[in-house]
Amino acid sequence: MSRKLWIPIAAVAALVVLGSAGAYVYFFSGLRTSPASLALSSPSASSTASPTGSTTATGGTGTWQIGSGSLVGYRVKEQFAGQASTHEAVARTGDVTGQVTITSSGGTYQMTSAKVTVQLSNLASVDQVAGYNVTNRDRIVQRSLNVSSFPTAVFETQNVTLPAGAETGQAVTVSVPGTLTIHGVTKDVTATLQLRVSGSTAQIAGSIATNMTDYGISPPSVGFTTVQPAVTVEFQLDLSKG
Repeated sequence: MSRKLWIPIAAVAALVVLGSAGAYVYFFSGLRTSPASLALSSPSASSTASPTGSTTATGGTGTWQIGSGSLVGYRVKEQFAGQASTHEAVARTGDVTGQVTITSSGGTYQMTSAKVTVQLSNLASVDQVAGYNVTNRDRIVQRSLNVSSFPTAVFETQNVTLPAGAETGQAVTVSVPGTLTIHGVTKDVTATLQLRVSGSTAQIAGSIATNMTDYGISPPSVGFTTVQPAVTVEFQLDLSKG
């Protein structure tokens, strides 16, 4: 090969190497962000005007329907090759339906039944990774969940006594045992949640810690990215009286 031909070829090769290195540095530069966990919204001024708001001792009883604005999603840890720290992948959907029934006895609230159904095909990534289109992950997740055969995830519970304060519109924290069905498999789980009733509206927010392998789902591993099996299911449900 002549020297005249070798020089431009070498220059092109150098540019390719430098470009690849630059892309690698950019991708693994730490420019990765994940949104905060779902939580109760700040109460409106009207609901905080007095300690009891507009809720009476029986005002929160009845059947509550999950409405628009509700969100359910997941968080998993991704490990990128050559990186010591993990990235938290987050996806959410507003395609959520269901209802919660609350009764009162002797001044105590009880969640007598609750069912939440989520359409998994509409889960969309909401985190950010520099140099990567995170929506590509969504297709991998849909394949792993086999959404064509198992399109929904369902959480159900019943007969949960709510802490004191729920009857007066205070935000209360409670552990709720129930079942979670994903990928055609049903497992016992515990949801840690906060509940606040305010007049004719209510909000529930919290999370469930689980493991994808319990549901027959293998953690995805694609290229230089592996996914840890631990999953946090999170939710923020806006409800109105049915």
